[in-house]
Amino acid sequence: MEEHNEPEPVLLSKHAKNLLRFLNLLPARMASHDNTRSTIVFFAVCGLDVLNSLHLVPPKMRQDIIDWIYGGLVVPRDQEKNCGGFMGCRAMVPKSEDAEILDCMRRYQWGHLAMTYTSLAVLVTLGDDLSRLDRKSIVDGVAAVQKPEGSFSACIDGSEDDMRFVYCAATICYMLDYWGDVNKETMFQFITRSLRYDYGFSQELEGEAHGGTTFCALAALHLSGQLHRLDATTVERMKRWLIFRQMDGFQGRPNKPVDTCYSFWIGASLCILDGFELTDYTKNREFILSTQDKLIGGFAKWPQATPDPFHTYLGLCGLAFTGEPGLSPVNPSLNMSMAAYTHLQHLHEQWRSANGRGDEDLSVSSAFKQQLHLSKGVEASSTTTTTSNSPLISAQ
Repeated sequence: MEEHNEPEPVLLSKHAKNLLRFLNLLPARMASHDNTRSTIVFFAVCGLDVLNSLHLVPPKMRQDIIDWIYGGLVVPRDQEKNCGGFMGCRAMVPKSEDAEILDCMRRYQWGHLAMTYTSLAVLVTLGDDLSRLDRKSIVDGVAAVQKPEGSFSACIDGSEDDMRFVYCAATICYMLDYWGDVNKETMFQFITRSLRYDYGFSQELEGEAHGGTTFCALAALHLSGQLHRLDATTVERMKRWLIFRQMDGFQGRPNKPVDTCYSFWIGASLCILDGFELTDYTKNREFILSTQDKLIGGFAKWPQATPDPFHTYLGLCGLAFTGEPGLSPVNPSLNMSMAAYTHLQHLHEQWRSANGRGDEDLSVSSAFKQQLHLSKGVEASSTTTTTSNSPLISAQ
C-alpha cells in the first residue's frame, strides 16, 4: 500500500514557551541587543498573540510589561528639541536623585522610531488604552526627524535614515491616528524614487532592491493612504518581482539563500498587493518547518541554526498568512494580529468621537473590513494611470 506522510506539525505550545522565556530572561548571547530590548519584547508579546497564547502572561506580568514600556517614554520639556517617542532600553534612565546626573542624562534621552513603533505595538497588543501618551508630542518627534527628501532618521541625533524608518514613521502616525507635520508627499516621492528597475524597492536611493525594504515601502504607502497612487502596471511588475523571490521558502534578493523571515517580508508585501495566493503555500510551509527547533521551540534563519525571537515571530506570521491552524490572522501592514488591530480601531473611534470627528473614516473599523480593504486595494489602483501625479487622500 502507498504510504501517505503526514505533514510535520507546528509545535505551537513549544513556540509559546520559547517566546515566554524571552520575557523573563535573555541568554548571554543576546547581551548585545540590550539597547533594543523593546524589539525583543515586541517579538515575544506579538508572537504569543499570534499563537493565541497571551493568557500565558499573568496579569501582573502583563501590567509590569506595560509599565516598563512607559518607562522609556520621552516627553520633551519646554525649550527642548522635538525628541518625543520611546527609547529601546533604560540605560539613559539612571536611578539617581543627583540633579546634575539627571540633567546630563536628559541630553541623551530621545525617542527612536523603531523603538517607538515596537513599544506602541506591544501596548496595543496587551490591550492598553494609550491614555498615558501625548500623541502630538510623539508625532512632533517623528516630523522632526524627516529629511527634506522625504526619508526619516531613526532619532534626532546621529542616526541612519532609510526606508526602514519611513515604515516606522508611517506605523506610528497610523497607530496614533495623527500625522501632524509629517510630509506625506515628500515621503511618497522618496518611496517612489527608491523603486528600482526590477520593481523592488531599495533601502536608500540608488541601492539594490530588497525584500524587507519592499515591504517597508508598500506598507508605508498603504498606511499613509497612498497605495492607490501606484498604477496597475507598476503593481503587477512588483508582484512579479515578489513572486520570483520564492524558491521553496523566500529569499530577500536574487541569488541569495532563502530565509525564514522573508516568508513575512515577501508574504506581507504580496498580501498588501492582493497577490499572496499566487505563491506555493506547501513549499513555503515546508521550508519554515525545516527551521523549527523541535526540542526547545522557536524558528531559526536557516535549518540547523539557532532559533531566535525575530525569526520565530516572523516565521509564525508567514505561516499565519497561509491559514495555518491554531494561529491568529495577522494584519500585514502593521505587523500585528488582527485582534490587536481591532483594539486599535476601537481606540481610534474613541479619539475621533472625543475630538468631535464623529464617524469619519470608520469604514475600516473591523478586522474583516481591513482584510476586505487589502483585497480590494489593487482594484482601486487600476483606475489610476500614474505613480506620481494623483492627489493625496486623507489618512485612515
